[in-house]
Amino acid sequence: MPGNRVVVYKGPGEVAVESIDYPKLEIPQEVADHFGISKAAPHAAILKLVATNICGSDQHMVRGRTTAPVGQTLGHEITGEVVDVGDDVLFVKKGDIVSTPFNIACGRCRMCNEGKTGICLNVNPARAGAAYGYVDMGGWIGGQAEYVMIPYADFNLLKFPDRDQALEKILDLTMLSDIFPTGYHGAYTAGVTTGSTVYVAGAGPVGLAAAYAAQLLGASVVIVGDMNPERLQQARSFGAETVDLSQDASLADQIEQIVGEPEVDAAIDAVGFEARGHGEGAAEAPATVLNDAMTIARAGAGVGVPGLYVTGDPGGIDENAKVGQIGMRLGLGWAKSHSFFTGQCPVKRYNRQLMNMILADKADIAKAVNAVTITLDEAPEGYSEFDKGAAKKFVINPNGMIPQSAG
Repeated sequence: MPGNRVVVYKGPGEVAVESIDYPKLEIPQEVADHFGISKAAPHAAILKLVATNICGSDQHMVRGRTTAPVGQTLGHEITGEVVDVGDDVLFVKKGDIVSTPFNIACGRCRMCNEGKTGICLNVNPARAGAAYGYVDMGGWIGGQAEYVMIPYADFNLLKFPDRDQALEKILDLTMLSDIFPTGYHGAYTAGVTTGSTVYVAGAGPVGLAAAYAAQLLGASVVIVGDMNPERLQQARSFGAETVDLSQDASLADQIEQIVGEPEVDAAIDAVGFEARGHGEGAAEAPATVLNDAMTIARAGAGVGVPGLYVTGDPGGIDENAKVGQIGMRLGLGWAKSHSFFTGQCPVKRYNRQLMNMILADKADIAKAVNAVTITLDEAPEGYSEFDKGAAKKFVINPNGMIPQSAG
């Protein structure tokens, strides 16, 4: 039986690649005990990773900005080849190339039956919703690895129809596990539609995916705000307008210069709780983006919040921030009748349709987010470079299965 290697959090600013046991068809003991179910998982599959990506959510843990313990395995963006299945797996077969939603869902509970797979009730003792390789998300082993176990495989896995086509387009298809649906979810729930003007806060991979998704939804103008000139250039590479938040000019004034008025039809927060204020050298101010969104979104607008907010942040700027309580101007949003949509993206709601867009050559998401392939051993370097603001989406190639011609 082969071994297995996985990226592990070693303390603030440090990750390493370590050897662990080859996965078994078993769920975490804490999940089995809490829900009174069998640890054995005949409903599960084991994947040989084809591609697995570094996510900004991972970086929150690696920076020490969550309660993640040393030894936490990492990785929730998973695309792989099925190499083993349990006896109760009926429709997923060995050799299939599949995308795995980052949210783990049982397919049996009320939330799953309502399509709310980001808040499944049966996969995490701590709260509704679970994910691979993430703190307080059920103890599931991370997928920045050579192999990973996927529970409830028939429900969770999205099979690509043609293996050769999938491998050729793998840099696009690997984005289906998280950032493409998450960005799309942010735009869709903000109400982006034909002719909309849109502001996206943050030009990291999720922000870029949200901006690209807003274009797919028919937006007339998409404006991306950030302080990183390389990331802003990446946004401009696919036709987005940009505003430099390190400048002294107000966000509203910069938006007015682009669309002729100081407001937009929809706003998207792709930054989350590590937000900073405006101006060069601005300090951390976790409510900045949400307050910006309410300021520049027109009355009646929607605000999509795919950016991560946490209930435990040891590095928070004050005691309130450490428990996720931030100075949001909710009265402003109430006065303007804004709608807010938060929480994990229910990836299954969107991934099949977005897959179809990729396979039909209608979505070049890998190009939009500047996907770059690295080896598993290069993961620590990738984390470091990403943390410094690289305008790249790092795709790990753990088993050398991504062809050189992919993209």
